[in-house]
Amino acid sequence: MKNFYLIILLILTTSSGFAQIPSNYYDSANGLTGFTLKTQLKNIISNGHNDQGYGALYSGYVTTHSDNISESGYENDNTVLLFYTENPSGTDSYTYNHGSNNCGNYNSEADCYNREHIIPQSAFGSASPMQNDIHHVIPSDGFVNGQRGSLPFGTVGSANWTSQNGSKRGSSSLTGYSGTVFEPIDEFKGDIARSILYFVTRYENTVDGYTSFDMFNGTEDQALEDWAIDMLLDWHYNIDPVDQHEIDRNNAAYNYQGNANPFVDHPEYVNLIWNPNPDTESPTNPTNLIASNPTDDTIELDWTLGTDNVGVVAHNIYINDVLSGPNMTSNPSFIALGLNPNTTYCFKVSALDAAGNESGLSNEACATTSESGTGGGVCTSESFENIGTSSSSYSNVSWTGDDGITWNATDARTDQTLDNRAITVRNGSLEKTSLIYGIEELTVTTQRVFSGSSGTFDLIVNGIVVGTIPYDDTPITSTIVVGNLNASSLVINNNSTASNRVMFDNISWTCGQLSAQEYELDNVKLHPNPISNNLMIDLDSNIDTKIEIFDILGKLVYKQNINMSSILDLQSLKTGVHIIKITQNNTSINKKIIKQ
Repeated sequence: MKNFYLIILLILTTSSGFAQIPSNYYDSANGLTGFTLKTQLKNIISNGHNDQGYGALYSGYVTTHSDNISESGYENDNTVLLFYTENPSGTDSYTYNHGSNNCGNYNSEADCYNREHIIPQSAFGSASPMQNDIHHVIPSDGFVNGQRGSLPFGTVGSANWTSQNGSKRGSSSLTGYSGTVFEPIDEFKGDIARSILYFVTRYENTVDGYTSFDMFNGTEDQALEDWAIDMLLDWHYNIDPVDQHEIDRNNAAYNYQGNANPFVDHPEYVNLIWNPNPDTESPTNPTNLIASNPTDDTIELDWTLGTDNVGVVAHNIYINDVLSGPNMTSNPSFIALGLNPNTTYCFKVSALDAAGNESGLSNEACATTSESGTGGGVCTSESFENIGTSSSSYSNVSWTGDDGITWNATDARTDQTLDNRAITVRNGSLEKTSLIYGIEELTVTTQRVFSGSSGTFDLIVNGIVVGTIPYDDTPITSTIVVGNLNASSLVINNNSTASNRVMFDNISWTCGQLSAQEYELDNVKLHPNPISNNLMIDLDSNIDTKIEIFDILGKLVYKQNINMSSILDLQSLKTGVHIIKITQNNTSINKKIIKQ
């Protein structure tokens, strides 16, 4: 054992003296594009490739896959670096030392490690030098290697197995491939993409015969299915670009077997080969922007779409020449929320395509919000036209209200009419939760049906009785002054005779201007930032809060409603800069977060 570690030490101490990739290594590829470039790269990386054999890989991993390369490691503990099990932002669940725990038998993770072929051996019949090529044969936990098997790589929609670092197997969520796929964590997606691109370049002359692997399309030039190219280029450029870890591994692999991965040294080669004409054309400017229907805190925007050679995927909204935050929609409409009353706002719009090209600005459109409501402006209403099938049975009923928020009624029937459809409550309640309104005055029409006596229902806001709603055998329209409460829940509950059956219709209320103390969005705290997996949101109070996260192109990638300090699981979020939009009471703030 002492002799073994002396050999390892010798390898580690002498490797730094090995030659680096020559500065003129790729000179013969200069000026080439498309599959001509791919063929020339094949010639470059084939010349000098010295097959070391399958058994030598374990010793090769000491220099190529150690968590200590230069100063770019993770824990820098000299353990084996494993793509499917490394935790890049914390302590690994388990580790292996070079030269020990080689598989072997395994029953679960952490039993042993072995050699994983990113391109399965079954595709090329375990032939050499493909079987032994350290650029695509990587160390892996044996059990995890078995779970991946010969599956293609992809993005998982529904996982049926997940490793301890979050790599997972499951049904594909990709457009173009519907089978089972294996998805590594974002940290190593680019490494794997570049390994696959290396393989189809190095073995260009034979890859057309490796059709048992679903990512290959049976050709020598393109080599990969369209869906695979789209995904691999996304992984390569956007999710996990080349980093120092990979540069160091590529240099070590060159020292080990005499050739390099050109897509690590020259990331731009990927587009030059598989996407030689990238989209650089910006959309045309949106036109005919109109600002209309102002309330005391909203203005509606509509415009005519610009055109694009590929397609418009999002818009940026500028308010008084300041970018207000990304808008996920490609549709030519938007509602500006959280505006101040009696204030003039001027808007402009630009269009974005999938490549991030932005158009110029539209024409400017201005509108003035109305005065703050003090009993005057109705901010929401409910007509009960969406309560579903008419039924004379008493039961629990749920439906989506006119404003898109759910109503619930207990011990209620839906067959009676007042002003057209109405809800009839017996010994139950009418409830609306997840509100983001300030309620000042509420108006409702009631009428008792069938036999019974007069009575009242309690109006309860945030668990507090703020007034009573009367009913009789003739229609009564009542207005209850609530007092400008910041409402998270509203309940209308029977407090009289349990057998009385009362119809409710045409509920509406005004939203007064909430006090500044109720808009304490600046006190919302986010941590950590940058994030790895989870984001903690600390709220100043138990106000219903809407969380929306947009990627850098303005696409909505996450949303959730919370009403207390919460931990958001953002493991599936792609790496990079995102905008988190936090909304309370129709007022929003945008903050930048970074996913590592």
